[in-house]
Amino acid sequence: MRFRDLMREVFSALDANRGRSLLTILGIVIGIAAVIAMTSLIGGISQALVGELGLDQARMLYISAWTPTRELGETDLEQIELNVPGYDFVTGLTYSSANISDGTKTEEGASLVCVEAAYFDAGTVNFVAGSSFTDRDASAGSMVIVLSQPVAKKLYGGGGSDAVGKSVKIGNDSFTVIGVAEAANAYQAESYVPYKTAVSRLPDVYDGYAQVIGYAREDVDANDLADRTRTFLCSYLGIDPDDDESGYVDVTAMQSMIDQMNATMSTFSLMMSAVAGISLVVGGIGIMNMMLTNVTERIREIGLRKALGARSSDITKQFLLESVTLCLVGGFFGILLGYGASWALTGAASSLADGMTVTPALSPTAIAAATGICAGIGIVFGYYPARRAARLNPVESLRFQ
Repeated sequence: MRFRDLMREVFSALDANRGRSLLTILGIVIGIAAVIAMTSLIGGISQALVGELGLDQARMLYISAWTPTRELGETDLEQIELNVPGYDFVTGLTYSSANISDGTKTEEGASLVCVEAAYFDAGTVNFVAGSSFTDRDASAGSMVIVLSQPVAKKLYGGGGSDAVGKSVKIGNDSFTVIGVAEAANAYQAESYVPYKTAVSRLPDVYDGYAQVIGYAREDVDANDLADRTRTFLCSYLGIDPDDDESGYVDVTAMQSMIDQMNATMSTFSLMMSAVAGISLVVGGIGIMNMMLTNVTERIREIGLRKALGARSSDITKQFLLESVTLCLVGGFFGILLGYGASWALTGAASSLADGMTVTPALSPTAIAAATGICAGIGIVFGYYPARRAARLNPVESLRFQ
């Protein structure tokens, strides 16, 4: 029997039981929609989190070290670069807060990050207007500042771009605004000043880095570099890792954090897919039940077809194709419903995650997997009814009332 004839018989049989067919595939639709929506949502959140970190953040290392006598300084950073090969650069920073004023308006307790010019090479700061300060500005202790966008908006209105070129007061000192930086989120609006300027001008900033950031070369394993840096600093500073009183060294590679985040998201995605898979199993059982009912209702039809020369394989193919077709149709509508639901869910996630935009991450692989799952369910749950139909005795089938 030709495939075209088989498909004609399949659609004719499904059309004759349209209402039953639609209700039967409902479980498949819900299951596939849940899988698509959850994988798209989790993938979107994962991409958004990595995007918040920056494109090359896997190459960044955060270094903290302390001893009872001192903190890390510029000479120590030079020793790290000299004795631990693999860094593009190593730069230090510290934190402060201050009132920033334009003469009429004041942002009280604004967060300040006191950095070297190299800090901006890491790509963690996105500029709305202007630019960062240069190495010359940093080494000369220039009176320049990169304002955070929320502060610039409060002082100068609009989008904050008008702040570039203006002067702001921090204490009794006047700083020239050379750039406006986008805030990472509503809770992290940081302005940036040169480190040497902060040490000489801000009363609560002392010489010594509160944190050090290293940027690994592209061909270097960041996790291995972190281990080598930790070992060197313990030896260099005379710190016993087992004695907290001697100080501490902490070196964290962003790559390990990203790997951990991806593992967590993958585990969560697997759990959600397993829950959605229960709906698929229920849908498959429903399809088997419908196909068994169809076999019972069409015993005379099966007997007549066999009497006219249809082979057992033809009967098996017809009923198996009916089952697979039901699942594929359910999968098609499930993909559409899941895609729509993923946009709704990511929209809700974006509104809850202030400052972060989440978009669905629907990959062709997920669609192909959903299609394969549907076909597999059709084959698994349709095989027994199809074989039962094929094994019917044609003489007894024709006598069936």
